[in-house]
Amino acid sequence: MTNVEMERAEIASAVGDAEFILLGFPDVHGSIRGKALTASAFETAVRDGTVFTDLLLALDPTDTPITDYDRFGINTGAGDLVVRAEPDTLRELTWRLGWRACLATPYWRDGSPCTLASREVLKRVLADIDYETLAAFEYEIRLRDGDGEPLSSGLSYSVGETFRFDEFMTRLTPALRGLGIELSAIHTEAGPGLLELNIAARPGLQAADDATFLKMAVKEVASSMGLTASFLAKTVPGEEGSSGHLHLSLWHGGENAFDTTNRAAVAGILEHLPAASLLLNPTVNSYKRLVPGYFAPVNVSWGIENRSCALRVIEGSRIECRRPGADANPYLALAALVASVADGLERDLKPPEPFVGDASAADLPPLPNSLESAIRAFEQDTVLRTALGEEFSEYFLVSRAWELKAWQQAVSDWERERYTRTV
Repeated sequence: MTNVEMERAEIASAVGDAEFILLGFPDVHGSIRGKALTASAFETAVRDGTVFTDLLLALDPTDTPITDYDRFGINTGAGDLVVRAEPDTLRELTWRLGWRACLATPYWRDGSPCTLASREVLKRVLADIDYETLAAFEYEIRLRDGDGEPLSSGLSYSVGETFRFDEFMTRLTPALRGLGIELSAIHTEAGPGLLELNIAARPGLQAADDATFLKMAVKEVASSMGLTASFLAKTVPGEEGSSGHLHLSLWHGGENAFDTTNRAAVAGILEHLPAASLLLNPTVNSYKRLVPGYFAPVNVSWGIENRSCALRVIEGSRIECRRPGADANPYLALAALVASVADGLERDLKPPEPFVGDASAADLPPLPNSLESAIRAFEQDTVLRTALGEEFSEYFLVSRAWELKAWQQAVSDWERERYTRTV
C-alpha cells in the first residue's frame, strides 16, 4: 500500500460513518466559521484543500462586513481563501448523529500563510518560546431556561445548587468526551445560573482547540434542551460576570520549569498586561465585568494564592491569569500571555514583591477600564505587537476600532430611561 493509500485509509477510518464533516477555522472572535462537507468532499479537502470566502476574516459579531478592510473582504469582492483540513483535529459531534468537526488552516490564494487567522497567531507564538506550554481554561457560563429564568439561585460552590445543572451536564459530558475534551471539575459561582467548567490542562494549541470546541458544544447542547448558554462577560448589572481564567505553566524535558522561570514569567505578563487586555477583554461589554468587588482584576498586580490579583501564582506549579473574560478568543488570549512570558524570560525581568491583601482596593497601576483605553495601550506596546505579528496586530486593531465605533453609534435603553425626561 502506498503512502497516499495509507493516508486515505486513515482518513476514511477517522471519518467512519459520518455523513457530514463540519470544516472550519476560528474567526477573530473565536467562533468556528466554515461549511459542512460530505465524507468524500472532506477527503478531497484533506488532500487538495478547499476554498472559503475571505469575508470570514472580516465579519463583526452581528455578521456585518467590516468595511474598514481594503485588502480582503467586502471591498475586494469577498474572494477565496485556500483552506486545508487538519485531520488530527477531527472530532465527533455525538449530539449530532452522523456529524464530525475538523479545524482547518487558511492560506491566501498565492499559497502564503494567512497570518491573520487567530489559530495561526498562537502557533507562531508557541514556536517562539523555548519551553513547552501547558494551559487550562476555566469558563463561567450562564444558563437560563426557556422562560429566561436562571437554572440556579447563585451560591458559590454550592453542592445543592450544582444539582440544578444535572440534566445539562448529563447531556454535555458525552458531547465533550466525543470531542476529546476532559473536564477536571465543575462548580457553581456567585450569580444566578452561573456554572464554572474547568477544562483539564493540555499542550498550548490543544488547550485552545479544546476551549473553542467546548464553547461550541455548550451552546449547541443547551439549545437542544431549550436552554440558553451565554459566555457574555457581564450579563446583569449588580451580579458577578463571566470570567475565562487561564492557567499557564512552562515545561522542559518533561519537568515543570515554573520554579526556575516564574518570576521572569510573571514580570513579563505584568509588563504587557495593559496592552494584552485588548485580547483578554475584546468587547465593549468586557469592561463592565472589570470592576472592584467582583474578583475581576482592575490593576497590574500579582500575589501568591491571591484571587484579588490579576495574576494568582500557585507556587511550584503555574500562573493563573484572572483578567480574561469568558468572551475572549482562547487562541488570542493564550497567545498574548505566552508572548508576554517569552519577553519576560528573554529580558530576565523582575516583578515587584507579591501583593498581600485585597489588590482591588490598592494603589497600583490601573489596567484599561474600557475598550477605547485598551486600544490605546495595545497601540503603544510595540514589543507585544511584534510578537503577535504586526500584520495581525493591525488587523485586530481595525476589528476592535469597528466594535468601538458601533457602540458609539448605538443608543441604549439606559440612556433613554435616564435622560429623556430631564434634558
